[in-house]
Amino acid sequence: MTGTPPVRRRLLGAALRRYRENLGFGLDEAARILECDRSKISRIETGQRGISAKELRELLGEYGVPDGEQAALLAVAHRGRQHGWWQEYQDVLSDAGQDYVIMETAASEILAYAAHQVPDLLQTREYARAVADADPACTADLQRQHAVEVKLARQRAVFAERGPRLEFVIGEAALHQVVGGAGVMRPQLTRLAALAGESAGALSPGVSLQVLPFADGACAVAGCGSMAILRFADTPGMGVVHLPALSGGVSLDDRAEVARYTRAFAQLRATALTPAASARLLRAMARD
Repeated sequence: MTGTPPVRRRLLGAALRRYRENLGFGLDEAARILECDRSKISRIETGQRGISAKELRELLGEYGVPDGEQAALLAVAHRGRQHGWWQEYQDVLSDAGQDYVIMETAASEILAYAAHQVPDLLQTREYARAVADADPACTADLQRQHAVEVKLARQRAVFAERGPRLEFVIGEAALHQVVGGAGVMRPQLTRLAALAGESAGALSPGVSLQVLPFADGACAVAGCGSMAILRFADTPGMGVVHLPALSGGVSLDDRAEVARYTRAFAQLRATALTPAASARLLRAMARD
């Protein structure tokens, strides 16, 4: 019995199936392009097997896919074939975790809601260390060190010069949850305040940070916890929702599910404080 295919393969396969069906091609016609049997095309489209970069380019070219979409799909499908920094941290990154990191580095847009903890991509080193110290999955000093290094490496990759557009909404509960003591929380809150202030002043046009205050009561995601939505340039039909959990979390790639969470995130943003008001709240909390 086979397990669930990796989310990157599912994403790619679903996209290839849509391109093929939009042209009115059957499996046999796609198979003739690659000079293979139809069962191979079927397994690729269901994510049960991978596809080489050469074969992927051949299919996308025959399907008439624009260059921008081709580049996005190749990045999602084959960035992991390279020796990425994430491969050094297999003791703290599961296969699914590595899959997510690869997609995160390939995404053009990341929308993240954090209900109870500062988002990984915004944590200071000290905050990340306090989280690792409390993580029951990190049973050795090296694992705890790696758990911190992974977050910092992700931050460097995402905040690179040509990084994705980032939108963060942080629940006020996450800001009151004391992680590592006041000496850790104060610089963490100061960093968040600075980022919110920069986004309010358009100094960081690619980054937005808002706080969802307690006073707002029920909200769009009242029935769920933290989430991250990844979207990809020139491929509006492709996206992933990641729901974190102790077991590594779940990634959803169904288009209807992605659209539902994207609508919920838009409602969250509309309900949350503006970046400027968020910066004022964060500065006040850092001073207390």
